Amino acid sequence: MTDVINDNLVFVTGESTTGKSASLMNLKNQEQWMYLNCEAGKKLPFRWKGRQHTITNPFQVYEAFNAVEQNADGVIAVPGVEGIIVDSATFLMDMFESVHVLPAADTMKAWGQYAQFFKNLMQQYVARSTKDVVFTAHTLDTYNEKKLCTETKVPIKGSLKNVGLESFFSLVISTKRMELTELKGQESALLNITPQEEALGFKHVFQTQLTKETVHERIRGPMGMWDQKETFIDNDIQLVFNRLHEYYGTEAQAA
Repeated sequence: MTDVINDNLVFVTGESTTGKSASLMNLKNQEQWMYLNCEAGKKLPFRWKGRQHTITNPFQVYEAFNAVEQNADGVIAVPGVEGIIVDSATFLMDMFESVHVLPAADTMKAWGQYAQFFKNLMQQYVARSTKDVVFTAHTLDTYNEKKLCTETKVPIKGSLKNVGLESFFSLVISTKRMELTELKGQESALLNITPQEEALGFKHVFQTQLTKETVHERIRGPMGMWDQKETFIDNDIQLVFNRLHEYYGTEAQAA
């Protein structure tokens, strides 16, 4: 039984081209972060200074989490890592389907392994991690015939569809591209409009809390983490970790 609980965990969701990857650019101590690229080696939209690994088999993500923690002998295979980024959970699970489910002789059994893979990742590897952890994921709008509404959520197959990937995270934020007129009245120390954004007329932001327009999304966070004026903030993941560390009084440590 372990007494480690990872409070420094963020799920960044959103549509394509809304700023999920770009939000990583201002990470403090970027050199001490490990970036796990699950999207066929697609380049980040900025120069990355930390470690990079292209994932070609989902189980390599298990190996990465193990490599940055002390083993039973107190040895760390990859020392000096402060945080891990899994970009993205959507492509990671698509990869599991392609590599392990579709070629399987017993696809029913393989679909069970598909669900168990993610559960084990979150419950055994992420939960005991001593590092800051970021997962990204793409969202999809789907119509819920029972509720008669359009829901925005991370698409997933198999039995995981019943609970959703978001259920494994206590902090789920969403990337948005918003017109500046929509952000009036939302000014805060965490929301800054640059001259370039003024010229373009829009800004990429994180949405941290639900609004009446987004009640069918799966954004959520611990109570009291964000002020009402901080519903929309700069899409800078370092700001999110600053708040996480402040809220829980904890900080991941590089080994």
